[in-house]
Amino acid sequence: MINPASRTKKIELSQIRKMFEATKPGAINLGIGEPDFDVPQNIKDAMKRSIDNNDTHYSPNLGYLELREEIVKKFKKDNDIKTTPENVIVTVGASEALYASTQAFIEKGDEVILPNPSFLLYEAILNISGGSIVPVDCKMENEFKLKADDVAEKITDKTKAIILNSPSNPTGAVMEKEDIKAIADLSMDHDFLIISDEIYEKIIYDKKHYSPAKYSDNVITINGFSKTYAMTGLRVGYLTANENHTEEIFKIHQNSIACANSTAQMGAIEALTGPQDEVNKMVNEFKRRRDLIVTRLNEMGYETVKAEGAFYVFPKIEDKDFVRKAADAGVVTVTGAAFGSNGEGHVRMSYANSYENIEKAMNILEERVING
Repeated sequence: MINPASRTKKIELSQIRKMFEATKPGAINLGIGEPDFDVPQNIKDAMKRSIDNNDTHYSPNLGYLELREEIVKKFKKDNDIKTTPENVIVTVGASEALYASTQAFIEKGDEVILPNPSFLLYEAILNISGGSIVPVDCKMENEFKLKADDVAEKITDKTKAIILNSPSNPTGAVMEKEDIKAIADLSMDHDFLIISDEIYEKIIYDKKHYSPAKYSDNVITINGFSKTYAMTGLRVGYLTANENHTEEIFKIHQNSIACANSTAQMGAIEALTGPQDEVNKMVNEFKRRRDLIVTRLNEMGYETVKAEGAFYVFPKIEDKDFVRKAADAGVVTVTGAAFGSNGEGHVRMSYANSYENIEKAMNILEERVING
């Protein structure tokens, strides 16, 4: 047997994907973070036209100029971030943007501060790059929000970066403006990068989203179309940073991906320039589902924070067999431990499923897992 590269030794296959692939026929899946809505029709039509127009060849490595120009406008309007088309890279989903960013800047000996719990991809890509993870606990009593004071305690002369994710996967937490700004200030004072994953930016309820790049030049801002426009399988993301940072990331992108899917990029242009009615409907429906799942879980005795964004809840469930019992009963969930040590004693549930299915799932959990 040929031995794999040593960099793969610390990487585990995604527990989310394992649960997804092991889902029994007829089970209600509260494990996968994918909107159950269809891609809006105007975006579908734009992609169909692009195929008919033979826009199916390589795009520029950075992405189509028209798309990058619209992304620049979006950053200015929504995030108060000033950038240029030359400093925008269109990527194969936000996942590639995260991977390329860590490959460009993180190496062995570098410390990277990581919220605990956090999306499991972060740990994997940091292990690939050779960086050392420095976890910062996001406490339930603070609604799982990352606090700047806790981050400040973890900074050393080896700190190279921090990964932020607000709204958060797996908790749905939305960071406060003062913490975003304070961490941005710390990045300038101590000269480290902020890799800001803002993929759930539009799926936010009673709060406002703030981007650290508004306050610091040491930020790589990452976003995409998967969650906001239900374009998960089309794989279009993007990032922006200052000229020096973008140039280094572009080296990784150009020599691994070349360019994002050309047809999907044409859909992304329409997503940004077309009507946003479907997005607003989707967010309102997610809020309705959140209220349902939080209420039911709390009524069952599972302490659950009322998530302010994304489409996840992270109830406190200390039964170590809960995920297995739920799966056996026909409800797929994910153990909180998959997202870091501070996720132990919790379970992630996605409400990116229909209201009716969530209602059924809660009934099953109450009748067959709690009282069964």
